Amino acid sequence: MKPARFPFLAKVLPYMKNRYFLTFLGALIWIGFFDRNDFITTWSYHNRLESLCKEKRFYEEEIKKHTADLNNLMTNKENMEKYAREQYLMKKDNEDIFVVIDETQQLKK
Repeated sequence: MKPARFPFLAKVLPYMKNRYFLTFLGALIWIGFFDRNDFITTWSYHNRLESLCKEKRFYEEEIKKHTADLNNLMTNKENMEKYAREQYLMKKDNEDIFVVIDETQQLKK
């Protein structure tokens, strides 16, 4: 008797000829690649969900930070004046404002 070239294939081939196995394999291929919720679409949805969760955490932290700043500004009048002067370049009637721009910082941006 001649030895089989591929012994693994000789053991698996009878199972592969089974109509239930072929039906299962066909259904798996259909669901995995041709269905509306195939593997690639599910993977892209998963990646998108992860990025949206990261954005959500970032914005929640920013909201907490800005809420604390707003609370600090609303409770302390000196902080409000300091913030208005620094951020919006507001001034009193008898003052002049000189804005100094660092050119090396402008070139780096």
